[in-house]
Amino acid sequence: MLEKYTHTAAERFLRYVQIDTQSDPLSKKFPSTEKQKDLGRLLVKELQQMGISNAEMDEWGYVYATISSNTEKKVPTICFCSHVDTAPDCSGTAVRPLVHSNYQGQDIVLPDDVSQVLKLSEHPYLETQFGNDIITASGNTLLGADDKAGVAEIMDLANFLQTNPSIKHGVVKILFTPDEEVGRGTEKVDLKKLAADFAYTLDGGDAGSFEDETFSADGVQVIIHGVITHPGTAKGKMVNALKIAGEILAALPKNRLSPESTSGRSGFIHPTRVEGIAEKCTIDFLIRDFETAGLKKKEDYLRTQIEELLRIYPKASFEFIVTEQYRNMKVVLDENPKIVDYAKEAIKRSGLKLKSESIRGGTDGSRLSFMGLPCPNLFAGEQAIHSKLEFVSIQDMNKAVETMVHLLQIWEERN
Repeated sequence: MLEKYTHTAAERFLRYVQIDTQSDPLSKKFPSTEKQKDLGRLLVKELQQMGISNAEMDEWGYVYATISSNTEKKVPTICFCSHVDTAPDCSGTAVRPLVHSNYQGQDIVLPDDVSQVLKLSEHPYLETQFGNDIITASGNTLLGADDKAGVAEIMDLANFLQTNPSIKHGVVKILFTPDEEVGRGTEKVDLKKLAADFAYTLDGGDAGSFEDETFSADGVQVIIHGVITHPGTAKGKMVNALKIAGEILAALPKNRLSPESTSGRSGFIHPTRVEGIAEKCTIDFLIRDFETAGLKKKEDYLRTQIEELLRIYPKASFEFIVTEQYRNMKVVLDENPKIVDYAKEAIKRSGLKLKSESIRGGTDGSRLSFMGLPCPNLFAGEQAIHSKLEFVSIQDMNKAVETMVHLLQIWEERN
C-alpha cells in the first residue's frame, strides 16, 4: 500500500518551516511565544480537512487529535508526538527552505550566506544520502527540521491512515506540543484528554535510529551578591559580582565536564547564560548525566568550586538554586519492553538498519514517561540541528512515516 502512496510529508514540511515558531527561554508566559499557535492553528485546519473532526488546539497551544480504531481487536491506544517550536539558538525568522535534488556528495553552498557550506567531510551522514533530495535553509536561519520534520511526518501518517482504511490499527492519538526547546513542552499537557496508553516522539536523527534513553537533567542558577559603592571611593570596599562570575566561569574544567569535551555517556556542566551588574550577577547552568545520581555529584562539585573561590571575597555571597528538569526515561521504558521491541521491529520492517542510541539531551518523551505515559523516541531525519546548516532528506522523512505505519500494524497484530 505504501508503495503506491504519494507522500505529503515534504510538501507539508516546506510550508511549516516558513512559520516562525521560535520559543523564548526568558519568557514567563505559556506558551513562551504566541506565534507558536500560528502553526498549531494550521495543523488543526489540515487535520479537520482530512476528516479528523475532533482536532483542536487548546488555550496553551497544544494540538490534540484522535483517529478512530478500525479493528475489532482491543489494541492499546498509541500516541505520536512532536513539538512545533524551534530552538532559540539560531534565528527562525523568515526561513527560506531549499530542496537540493539528487544529492551526489557535492558541497552545498547556502546562497544567503555563502560562508555556510554543508560539506560531506564535516557531516558524514551525508554518505547515506546519495541520490536523495536534501532540504536546507538558505543560510541566514536554522531550518526547523527539529522538530517540524516530526510534525510533517505525523501529519502525513494521518493523511495515509485516512486515505487507506484497509490498514488495520487501534486508536491513534496525535499530540503537538509547544516549548519543548525551552524545557517546558509537557508543562500544561492534559494526559486525561489525550487518553493514550503509550506514546512515541518523532524527534530523532538518522534514519533507523531509536532512542529509549536520555540524560537526566537539572538546571542550576547561581546568583552572586557583591558589594557596590561609588567607584571613586571603592578601594577596600567594592566587591564586583561580574568579576566573580568571570572567575567562576574561567575555573571550569577546560577538557572535561563540558559539552565540547565529552561524548558518549559522559555528562557535563554547561553555563548557558550570564546576566547582571557589579552588585549582582546570575549564571545559569545545565547539569547533565545519564545516571541521575551523577547530577548531584556535578552540582556538589560546582558548589564546592564556588565556595572555594569566594573565600577570597568574604564580603560576597551566593545562592545556588537547583531545578529538576527531566530524568532518564529508560527507567520507565525498561518496565514496558513491548514499546521498545515493537518500535525496533517496525524500523526493520521498513528496510532500515536499526541504530539503538542514547540521547545526549532530552525530549518531551522524558517527562511524559515519568508522568505515566511511556514514550521513547523515533527518528525524524533531522541533522545538524540548532544551526544554519540544519538539513533533512525527503526520503528519510518518508521512511519515518513508513515506520509509524508498520508500528501501528504490529500493535494491532500482537493483540
